[in-house]
Amino acid sequence: MNTESKLSRRDFLKVSALGAAGAVLMPSTLAAASKSSKKDGKKSADETINIGFIGLGQQAMHLLAGFLTIDGVQVVAGCDVYDVKRARFEKRVKQYYADRNRKCKVDLYEDYQDLLAREDIDAVVIATPDHQHAIIAIAACRAGKDIYLEKPMTFTIYEGQQLCKAVREHNRILQVGSQQRSDSEFIHAANLCREGKLGKIELIKVHVGGSPTPYKLPAQEVPAGLNWDKWLGPLPDSIHYNSDLDPVITIEPEQNEQLWGAWRWYQGLGGGLMTDWGAHMFDIAQWALGKDGNGGPVKIIPAGYSHYDHLTYLYDNGTRMTEQEFDGGKQGLKIYGENGWIQVCRGEFLASDPKFMPAAKEKSDLPYETQVPHYQTFIDSIRTRIDPNVPVETGHTSNVVCILGNIANELGRPVVWNPIVQKFMDDPEADKRLHYQYRQGYSL
Repeated sequence: MNTESKLSRRDFLKVSALGAAGAVLMPSTLAAASKSSKKDGKKSADETINIGFIGLGQQAMHLLAGFLTIDGVQVVAGCDVYDVKRARFEKRVKQYYADRNRKCKVDLYEDYQDLLAREDIDAVVIATPDHQHAIIAIAACRAGKDIYLEKPMTFTIYEGQQLCKAVREHNRILQVGSQQRSDSEFIHAANLCREGKLGKIELIKVHVGGSPTPYKLPAQEVPAGLNWDKWLGPLPDSIHYNSDLDPVITIEPEQNEQLWGAWRWYQGLGGGLMTDWGAHMFDIAQWALGKDGNGGPVKIIPAGYSHYDHLTYLYDNGTRMTEQEFDGGKQGLKIYGENGWIQVCRGEFLASDPKFMPAAKEKSDLPYETQVPHYQTFIDSIRTRIDPNVPVETGHTSNVVCILGNIANELGRPVVWNPIVQKFMDDPEADKRLHYQYRQGYSL
């Protein structure tokens, strides 16, 4: 083991002892996941699956373009706190079905609870800002809906723990929108590592980007038609509106978002690039290392601490993972093993030896977010009641890696984490960052 990857003997013994105590969040067995009944939502191949969308911004429009094309799926409802986004959603859904001479009735809601109350809706697609994910997804579990949930899965580690419990308690299907799990090049990269073709994995360089920064955008008047109180949800009402947080769009003439909602870049509103791209790239690293579901790093060290030049994650098997740019600055991974290296980014695969290269991939002109296989996997899982390729525990553990990086950066020092029982090691200061105080009227 590389000397800089070693935990102190005291830290290692503490982590091992807690790990032996047992897991608190374990994936269900295949048998449990495949239990089915009419109540549990199992659908035969010829039954239509009715879907409602919650959150109708830029990402939802990409998702809509994919789900509309799946056989046996009908989009029947949409919910957003901004009236112009509801109007755009209605226009696109009706136009799609009209062009195909299909009957369409699409209902619109401002409050997600009204959509969840619909007994005819089988599943929901949740594409709200991150801070709303857990509350809405847990409510959807209780309402008996299956869930396609955008990444990062939750805003805090505690929220993720509670969502894992809710999905299993209510026997729901949940697919996290980590689409790279359905991309042949990323599948190939993970398989090379998991099958031992690269030998022992010594180092993974992951480039995602930095942590969030303080929110300093100027306050602006809330536009007519936007329910800002509902947009905030559990966040403190001291957070003021700025159009960058929820970009302005128009229907006539049609003008869509010119930028991604900037809430993701600010402390208290999002997790920065660490969670935005980390939920994709750290997710593949976790998969390659076989750490899905109940695994993860045991020590996280921020850049600039001691001799560490980059944010560094240490794993109990000796693997070291860093967040850093490499070979041109694209978001992606470079994985170094005993037998060579591979590099994978969206649309690019490089390797130290031709034998590690994947089969040629057919090029697509469609935006990455609109490609269908990941959505089809979700629909197939609804019918079979068998977990999809990114179930709730996988989405949670990958998201934990992202959040741990932000916590270490914020504290400016290392944190020691037990991934089995999901606790910090004797660190009350870090414990405070597992969650935050919701404003009055909101709870999980």
